[in-house]
Amino acid sequence: MAENKHGHESDPTAALRNSSLRVTKQRVAVLEAVCDHQHADTETVIHAVREHLPEVSHQAVYDSLHTLTEVGLVRRIQPSGSVARYERRIGDNHHHLVCRSCSLIVDIDCTVGQAPCLTPSHDAGFVIEQAEVTFWGLCPDCAASTSSSRHPEPASAV
Repeated sequence: MAENKHGHESDPTAALRNSSLRVTKQRVAVLEAVCDHQHADTETVIHAVREHLPEVSHQAVYDSLHTLTEVGLVRRIQPSGSVARYERRIGDNHHHLVCRSCSLIVDIDCTVGQAPCLTPSHDAGFVIEQAEVTFWGLCPDCAASTSSSRHPEPASAV
């Protein structure tokens, strides 16, 4: 069983079987779409699936995403102010960078150095399984665009 660098089974059919799920064309297509379009919203997944299965319904894609998320083959993230997005990178403790301007989402590995709030001051009796960190800012393109709009080029003398 071949795992890719992100810790998940790279063959969708094998991944479904290993999760004790029935292998259907819809589930395979949804898993492939999420693999090909990291951090995609549901509409993007539907459009990608319909490239291979034009007859698939919205509901079949929603149901597949729900099932795949439930068994841990897909991770659902929802940064503040965003619709739900799906990723295939699972099984590691990675975090996300989100651009406030264009909503680009980028994976980053675990925080290093002084990790912000990864150990709570008290656990209220919870068995803590995961900490989720989202870093917000501007991606390089948006930062450059913002910078150039603040500092317009001087008009050239004619």
